[in-house]
Amino acid sequence: MNDTPVDLDKHRGMAAQKATGIRRLLAEVEANAKLLRDRQGVVEIELLAVPASSWPEAAAKARYVLNLYAAELATADTHHRDLVAAVLADFARLSGES
Repeated sequence: MNDTPVDLDKHRGMAAQKATGIRRLLAEVEANAKLLRDRQGVVEIELLAVPASSWPEAAAKARYVLNLYAAELATADTHHRDLVAAVLADFARLSGES
């Protein structure tokens, strides 16, 4: 009896190896996406539950929401992208971050 594992990839064609690699990568990406969605849900619950106690905290919440909005905008929607960028730049300038 041999305790050495057999590398099955050596016995398959290149196309099958690539397909397996792609499936593994997609499974890893989906697992990471689920983890990110779970964390995002926790952050959003916290943002809803705790009122801002200062203007900088309110601006941080607004930044978060604007970034969510901007992520959903079509690439061609430059007008709204520019508007979001201008508001975020205002927040940075007024908070002394620039």
